[in-house]
Amino acid sequence: MQYEIKCAPFPVVVCQLDQGEAMTTESGAMAWMTPGVEMKTVGGSVGKAIGRLFSGESLFLNVYTALQPNREIAFSSSFPGKIFPIEINPGNSFIVQKSGFLAATSGVELSIAYKKKVSASFFGGEGFIMQKLTGQGTAFVEIDGDAVQYDLQPGQVMYLNTGSLAMMDSTVTMEIEMVKGAKNILFGGEGLFHTKVTGPGRIWIQTMPIMNLAQSLIPYLPSSSS
Repeated sequence: MQYEIKCAPFPVVVCQLDQGEAMTTESGAMAWMTPGVEMKTVGGSVGKAIGRLFSGESLFLNVYTALQPNREIAFSSSFPGKIFPIEINPGNSFIVQKSGFLAATSGVELSIAYKKKVSASFFGGEGFIMQKLTGQGTAFVEIDGDAVQYDLQPGQVMYLNTGSLAMMDSTVTMEIEMVKGAKNILFGGEGLFHTKVTGPGRIWIQTMPIMNLAQSLIPYLPSSSS
């Protein structure tokens, strides 16, 4: 499979498939394709389907298989930002934000990743369940806005605004800490909690979380009384 990502800041990944190659994607992500590509909707086990629903995806996934050589299929992002390609192998898995998965080659497995910390589940801003990508192949992840990558050393800590964590290596741990100081909580404008990530491993921080964008637009939306 060959691919090209273009059209930022409204990106699309255009994939060239050889005969027999397949791509798995979330429902509604396909933008266009040439003839000779077959679509099949799959759900897997009930547990996997429900897990995808809780992690922000649809109950079912679509599998597109090239029936002829040199077929083209494109997948578009649902939000202005970046489509980030990642290479996955048995020793290199990733945890991505809710609804972050866009598409992947057939060797990649999509599952759910529960937070180990209760505080992270309910106050972290990243949601109770994130998505885990394992297996072997190439996956494409949606990132809101742009992204900054850090490679954390063992025990190295970084604090993030809630909702800013786009993706991390599965070796990174995440928990939530309350902002210190009553004045900071009441007047700081940063909320009650920060997301704490601890290495080793890489993290990707997104610059325009969709949750933050939605909150900033609320004052400008018409009210029911207007």
